[in-house]
Amino acid sequence: MMVVNKTKVMVIGGGTTGVGIIRDLALRGIDAVLVEQQDLAHGASFRFHGLLHSGARYAVNDFSAAKECIEENIILKKIASTCINNSGGLFVQHKTDRDEYIGEWLRGCSEAGIEVKEVSIQNVLNENPAMSRDLKRIYSVPDGIIDGARLVWANVYQAMEYGARVLTYTKLSGIYTANGKVTGAEVINTLTGQKSNWECETIINAAGTWADEVAKLTGIELNVTKNKGTLLVFNQRLTQKVVNRLRIPDDGDIIVPHHTVTILGTTSVNTDEPDSAKPTSGEVQILLDAGRELFPEIDNYRLLRAYAGVRPLYAGNGEVKDDDGRDISRDFRIFDHAHNGLNGFISLIGGKLTTYRMIAEKTVNYVCKTMGIKKKCQTAEIPLVDSKRLLTMDGKVNKFAVRYGIRGEMIQKYLQQNPEKEITLCECEDISFAEVEEVASWKSTNNLDDLRRKTRIGMGTCQGLYCSFRSLGSAWNAMKNKPQHPLRQLVCFLEKRYKGQKSVLWEAQIKECELTLGIYSTIFNLERVEENSEV
Repeated sequence: MMVVNKTKVMVIGGGTTGVGIIRDLALRGIDAVLVEQQDLAHGASFRFHGLLHSGARYAVNDFSAAKECIEENIILKKIASTCINNSGGLFVQHKTDRDEYIGEWLRGCSEAGIEVKEVSIQNVLNENPAMSRDLKRIYSVPDGIIDGARLVWANVYQAMEYGARVLTYTKLSGIYTANGKVTGAEVINTLTGQKSNWECETIINAAGTWADEVAKLTGIELNVTKNKGTLLVFNQRLTQKVVNRLRIPDDGDIIVPHHTVTILGTTSVNTDEPDSAKPTSGEVQILLDAGRELFPEIDNYRLLRAYAGVRPLYAGNGEVKDDDGRDISRDFRIFDHAHNGLNGFISLIGGKLTTYRMIAEKTVNYVCKTMGIKKKCQTAEIPLVDSKRLLTMDGKVNKFAVRYGIRGEMIQKYLQQNPEKEITLCECEDISFAEVEEVASWKSTNNLDDLRRKTRIGMGTCQGLYCSFRSLGSAWNAMKNKPQHPLRQLVCFLEKRYKGQKSVLWEAQIKECELTLGIYSTIFNLERVEENSEV
């Protein structure tokens, strides 16, 4: 007989919107469970440029999104400081950009409440010598840099502290209804195949680009425009501030220094398949052509990889003016499917990572109203990590709390017991053996790719060439207890790293890559590792 679990609210989707909702529910004391078909932050919440928007990008064409962005920008810098580099941003006008746009942009920023200040071109060039000399005007804005994976996990860890349950690698396989109301759901663990049933009063569909697939389980059609954005990663920081092109939003006009690398993006192409978002060589060339206008020597910097994420957009009645989706608002919509004859089923479409907290607040406010619950939202006041946890005993910044939020204490404890593990394992991202071994032991870490999202191994300039093998060796005892064999984990990890490099390989990098593949295949014999590998 199948065991039936119980909860009040089930949230579908482990991106920023979903985890924002589960955190909000938990802080209000509402029993809830989050279900995610893969690892948390595996989609657009991780596969984006890392920009914390000031709203200035939308000041002309999407005023509502601009106003929401600046309001949430201010809140997130207070409550999610461990996930944000408050770098500031620049909007730069190239000599080919039209002057008329500046007046519209300045008025939009002013009306939205975005602080804008014109700055000296020469001072900017002195600080950023790689930038073009063909610039006419530059303005500073309160943009920032945000780590999507770190933000997602910080929300989840706090939600779990307040009693929420989170199920990763668990796919929603059915929704139960009776008399026009949601009564529960069936989920399946994709690693073990085990099914389980849940009783619940409300299901919140926050599955992003998969939201229409979730809705189909109830027979409801949902209009989601899936919009692919491709980005490039360079092996060093080309600037210390976010750089935006001062023009109508277009391809390749955002440059973000993120950790040890620089990200250039993004394209905008509508697609039908959120699971197969692959960058193309043509998109790489488009981005390089655009980036070259602001950074003339961009071809001389090493391209590490290209990757793509898929944005879920709401196009209203479904009429899209063109196939790039740039005419679609980045605002969001809440759908109560009671109007489709099904009470207790709510769907979300649209929005931005910068506004995830506000989207969650409005969604939970609405759900509470329908359920007759009167509890105030606290997510704008309570920090994701308490300030006391951000300092060590001697008053220094606790780097583990910054990286892993409230779970940084677990790594500190591990280091106290194993002080020799403080040495560096991953030089690119300055990750210690202690971090890799402790994080690998967590129940939510099922493979090396999960470990990458939590620690950033393989995300730096070597792209896992060295740290992948070291990580597997160091964490072998923990990884051998995971559903997938450790050697197979390594193969999958390296395949995904290689996948992102394929569209940017040419000249000497092709030879280097072929040599690397040869080493993996012959010396390490990885091409013969099968799914059912045994030690």
